[in-house]
Amino acid sequence: MTRIAGVGAYAPSLRIGGEEFEAAWGAFDAPGIETKAVPDADEDPLTMAAEAGRRAMNAGETPPDQINWLGFATTTPPVEEGDLLPRLSSLLGIEPELTAHFGGSTRAGTQALVTGLETVDGGAGLVIAADCSRGAPDHPEEHAAGAGAAAILLGADGAAVVERSDSGTVTPGLRFRRRGSEQTERLGVTAYERSAFRETVVEAIEGLDVELSAIEAAAIQAPDGGLPYRAIRGLDLDAEAVGAVETVSALGDTGAASPLLGLASALERDLDRTLVVGFGGGSGATALLVEGNAPVELALDGEVDLDYPAYLRRRGELTSGPPEGGGAYVSVPTWVRSVPQRHQRIAGRCADCGSLGFPPEGACPDCGALGDYAPVALDRTGTVEAVTEISQGGAPPEFIEQQARSGSYASAIVAFDGPAGGSVSVPAQVVLVGGQSVAVGDRVDAVVRRIYTQEGVTRYGFKVVPAEAGP
Repeated sequence: MTRIAGVGAYAPSLRIGGEEFEAAWGAFDAPGIETKAVPDADEDPLTMAAEAGRRAMNAGETPPDQINWLGFATTTPPVEEGDLLPRLSSLLGIEPELTAHFGGSTRAGTQALVTGLETVDGGAGLVIAADCSRGAPDHPEEHAAGAGAAAILLGADGAAVVERSDSGTVTPGLRFRRRGSEQTERLGVTAYERSAFRETVVEAIEGLDVELSAIEAAAIQAPDGGLPYRAIRGLDLDAEAVGAVETVSALGDTGAASPLLGLASALERDLDRTLVVGFGGGSGATALLVEGNAPVELALDGEVDLDYPAYLRRRGELTSGPPEGGGAYVSVPTWVRSVPQRHQRIAGRCADCGSLGFPPEGACPDCGALGDYAPVALDRTGTVEAVTEISQGGAPPEFIEQQARSGSYASAIVAFDGPAGGSVSVPAQVVLVGGQSVAVGDRVDAVVRRIYTQEGVTRYGFKVVPAEAGP
């Protein structure tokens, strides 16, 4: 039987409170939400998925080369068409034999988990759900829209999914996104929406062969902070089971990741019986009963509170976009040739003197030899050797949009540690939030972020964060 062997989770550190929306719009139309997570200018579902996936493998003490199946669920992919699985696999440093993409509704996270449990037979698998939706500025969908990712490591040991039930009914209009649009919408017929959500969720829950009063945690899809509680009214299920593991009040609506983030919270608290319910407008629901425990590694805390104008800047609502032309043009084929270095920090060890070189090409920086390099994956940690701040207006053209949205940033030379001793100097952009700074001698950790977009193709790679703020 395939089990849940570990769980990882990640949410952006930026936060905005409901009072900021109320000041801007006269109301905050997101019941039960106090703050919500906001992706920085260089974050998206793919970068959040990579962060959560790495944490799940760490929690389950499973090296990347053991992952043979990867499932990725999102309703907000960074491109409408294009296979994201190879890039996500590369960012994680895994080479799965099989991959699967799930989308189309917020139920995708639980659907991916069910498929993974049915597919993985021996070895290990990863199920990752990540979302960061958005709506029209004055609509409830935008007020509730948060961000986060959850990853489930599948293996031979850990918590078990012992029951499953599905339900579905034709109730269109609850939540949808038009083709070509970035904005999630709904009809806004309150009684219809609440009734459809509750009936679909209750039907799935009642299909389980379980004594509801014995359930310790209920991780129910949370478009806002009120609907999960409305859904369980009349059931022999304690409201405290929902409140014990909800994440919506702090992160906002996390879409496909919502129920899996609730499961992560339940496992962090060592709760033994967890109800997990994924729901998608249209409408369908999947209910799972999870028993037992599994190790977790979560990074869900917020650090920076944004005001409303800063929030709009992060969302790109107040910026003019990247400039036309200029910049350090790098073609997609050229970029792809450097993917191992950018995604996995692959350096080379000189065959003559043993020194590390990055990138692993050309003459050895120490002895000048022109022989072949042996590939070496650098550690995630390093030490700042030099740093400079790129002030507003000083960014190269390819980074102007990022700077317009996030402000000044730092660029550093970092001596990354080698796995068997030694280090090598590597240039990297520094991710700083909340007045942080780095100085020569500080320790930093590598994280996955968007670098920039050219020709409609986003380049992903590593940046660094101060070690005390690192994952």
